[in-house]
Amino acid sequence: MTAPPVLVGCSHGTDSVEGRAVIRSILAAVADARPDLVVREAFVDVQEPAVADVVASAAELGLTAVVVPLLLSVGFHVRVDIAAAVEDRPATAAPPLGPDARLVDVLVDRLTQVGLAPGDTVVLAAAGSTDPAAAVAVEEVAAGLAARLGRPVTVGYGAGSTPRVPDAVAAARAESAGRVVIASYLLAPGYFHDRVLEAGADLVSAPLAPDDRIVAIVLDRYEAAAALLRGSAAGRTPRAG
Repeated sequence: MTAPPVLVGCSHGTDSVEGRAVIRSILAAVADARPDLVVREAFVDVQEPAVADVVASAAELGLTAVVVPLLLSVGFHVRVDIAAAVEDRPATAAPPLGPDARLVDVLVDRLTQVGLAPGDTVVLAAAGSTDPAAAVAVEEVAAGLAARLGRPVTVGYGAGSTPRVPDAVAAARAESAGRVVIASYLLAPGYFHDRVLEAGADLVSAPLAPDDRIVAIVLDRYEAAAALLRGSAAGRTPRAG
């Protein structure tokens, strides 16, 4: 029986010890949920091993690989770094984790945990990217969150797009007499979440992970991409006779 593709969970990488532990916990939970899979960790920046090296190592062992971006939206790292890592190799890349309705569910829970009240104004804080598709994906999540909360949700970005999070918080405060609450649309603690904590909001929700729903999204992204990879391999197999 052909071994299933290696699941390569690829995150940005961080200097935050807590952030590293959270990302590692996601992949540990994935491995626990699917003991039949080989699960490997990879990065596009800051940490090692690089995603291209992990995919190459799998190929050297005669294994296929599916890279699941542990990222919430498209952007340079998905379109360039991860795409280059799987190019011309027996591998493919899954879409990023967002947008997904389950991420909205997690955001609602995180806001509830931090004490969101009916009169509060909500700002969704995302890392940001210069890729316009990333902003579209974040706006989709913001719209889903607004529908769930029954109130407007504005967006602020840490980098790449505007408005920046402090500006979005300031605008929300100017328009409302109530508290301003940031919904942290970040996967784990680290540089961007530290900047969100400094953005001037009254309350800031915790990052999304760890959460079993994140694990479920990772596995769903993997399964869909693995099915396409198997179909592609079957299409290259010569017919008998």
